[in-house]
Parts: sequence; structure tokens; C-alpha cells
Amino acid sequence: MLVTSWNLLHGMAIPPTNDLAADQIKLGEAVQAIGADVIGIQEVDEQLTRSGRASQTEVVAEAMRTEHWGFAPVMVGAPGEKWRKLHSQDAQIITADNVESNRQSNLDGNYGIGIVSKVPVKDWARLELGNSPFGMPLVIPAEGKKGKQSVRMIYVADEPRVALAAVLENGWTVINTHLSFVPFVNYLQLHRIKKWATQLSAQHGTQVLIIGDMNLPKGLPAVGSSWNSLVEHNSYPSWGGKVQFDYILSNTLKPDQYEALPTLVTGVSDHLPISVKIL
Repeated sequence: MLVTSWNLLHGMAIPPTNDLAADQIKLGEAVQAIGADVIGIQEVDEQLTRSGRASQTEVVAEAMRTEHWGFAPVMVGAPGEKWRKLHSQDAQIITADNVESNRQSNLDGNYGIGIVSKVPVKDWARLELGNSPFGMPLVIPAEGKKGKQSVRMIYVADEPRVALAAVLENGWTVINTHLSFVPFVNYLQLHRIKKWATQLSAQHGTQVLIIGDMNLPKGLPAVGSSWNSLVEHNSYPSWGGKVQFDYILSNTLKPDQYEALPTLVTGVSDHLPISVKIL
């Protein structure tokens, strides 16, 4: 089973093209090149104007030729634009079964995280992680001199955070997340996910992987716990990795039971996808 984690940056091409339709095609081509059996995606748009009203989790599923996908919205609208937190009547997990009804009832679109799997999914679960009451200056992609890729810094308020779990028919549960960028807040959120992972493992009798953009520098997600980081690749920024923010964690796999795969430059997003093959 080849498992991938990838922060999509809402399918934005790097360097930016301002061609929304072409960007979604490029996203699908990148997913096909990755060749994952299970992929956890972060910074995902669902019917938002900025990404051409695409359902990006569904775009990924179509590229993988599977109907097993789930999207966990964290807001109605898009970060940096007009948005609101989910209400109790809003869909908490969107799948192929309810995507059409969500589109009819929610004209503003959603932003969140998703999981797409070629392995059939037996059950879905969602864990609320809250958000930091304060934000921080963040580095974001920008076009530099002579068209070269560069960055700029802006102040960003933290957004609601969740974890999404897919219980698979092959004896694995995959938990995907995108943690806060605020120090200590993200570490506490990860601690909650690890406890939840233990509960899900006992409930369903599965091994568990925790994957995602954890906004923690190299090695920290595994410190002081029984969880090991299976991949050690600098994943950000995508045009020359300087730091690892993206992880695949396991508390059961031994070194001879998995193989970390090289990162793939896709031309999409400011993050590189990371992948591991479970042998």
C-alpha cells in the first residue's frame, strides 16, 4: 500500500499561472504521477471560486480512478476571504454519497482536508481540534524578480483545525490532519490525535497511520512518544525544500516493513508530496 500526504495549496500551480482550469488538470496529472493507493490532502477547496468551483477531493479521486473519498470542511468560504465556521446543520464529512446535496445547500463552497483511497473505506470519523486564538506572520509564495519564485510575509489568523480518519478494509486506519501553524498549539493538537488514534485502533482492530501537514519542524512530531516518522524529507518550499512540515507517523511499523519514497516535484503547491510504501 503506497500512502501519500500532500498539502495542495488549493491546487495552485507554482509558479502561478492564473489559469484555474489548467491548474486542476495539472493537479490530476500530478496525482496520477504519484500513484498512491491512499492519499491525505490538505488545503483543499470544495466548490470555491478561487479554484474554479472544482471539487478538488473528487478531482484527486477521479485521477486515482476510485469512488472512495471523504472531505472534512473546516469552514464555509475560503481563508483570507469571507468565511464562517461550520454550523451544526452543515455537512461534517462530504463523500460521493452526499456531495450533490451539499452543493445544492451550500453555494459558498468549503475549505478543508480530505482522504482518497483505492482501498474500500469501511467508516469515516472526524475529530475537532479547534484553533489558536491568535495568528502569526507567515511566509507565502510570491513572484520575484525576473519571474523567479519568491516569498512574502503576511499576518494570518489561525483557522479551525480537524483530523479526518478513514477506516480501511485492509486492516489500516489512516488519519489525515493539517495542524495549526502556532507553536505549542500544534503540538497539543497532535497529542490529541495520537490519543484518538489509539482509541480508533482498539475500536476497529486496525493499525494506524497519522499523516499530514503538521507545521512542526523536522522530527518534533515523533519526540517523546511511541510514534515514529517514516519519512524524512524536506517538503517545504516545493521549489527547494528547506524544512520538513509534512509527516507520516506509525507506532507499529518496523524499519523492514516500509520504504520511504523520493519526493516528486509536481509543479503544483508550495509543498512537496511525501510517500511511504508499506511492504
